[in-house]
Amino acid sequence: MARPLTLVLASQSPRRKELLSLTGYPFETVCADIDETFDPRLTAVENVMEISVRKAEASLALVADPGTTVLLSADTTVVLDGIPLGKPVDATDAFSMLSNLQGRTHEVLTGFTVMHDGQHVTGHAGTLVEFEPMADAVIRHYIQAMKPFDKAGSYGIQDPILACYVRGIQGCYYNVVGLPVSKVCSALRQFLPAHA
Repeated sequence: MARPLTLVLASQSPRRKELLSLTGYPFETVCADIDETFDPRLTAVENVMEISVRKAEASLALVADPGTTVLLSADTTVVLDGIPLGKPVDATDAFSMLSNLQGRTHEVLTGFTVMHDGQHVTGHAGTLVEFEPMADAVIRHYIQAMKPFDKAGSYGIQDPILACYVRGIQGCYYNVVGLPVSKVCSALRQFLPAHA
């Protein structure tokens, strides 16, 4: 008799945990530290997918029973004018990023990997986001209040204050938060039984 499979999220992000819980699948979490530096030879899409694969591989080594584990990993970045914006190093960097995003459309990319028993499905989602212009004082207040230093592009779309300046979104909202739920569910169903 086949042993039941366990879904494991390779992230400690509270946002990804919350989003994965929307699927109804029970899950556990692990987190492996890897180098998330982008390879300049790859596109932004290729980079987020490649990093998600490496996160999955590194995290699989941390689970008790890899043979019964379905592992999900993801990596998100913000791209403006073709240039990926990672996580800010400090408040000055965050201010610079947010200033550059004002009144502009940028793209949020998430690469994800679902891995089980030597097989994996890797995909990505892209969402276009446009901000209303924010005054410098508002940007500084947002950074001080929300401390978005663990977020690509220096913001969380769901955050108070910043939510007042989102002019429009084209694509999956959940992707901007950190996990494209519908695409991830489609990948998970290849390994886990669909909900009744």
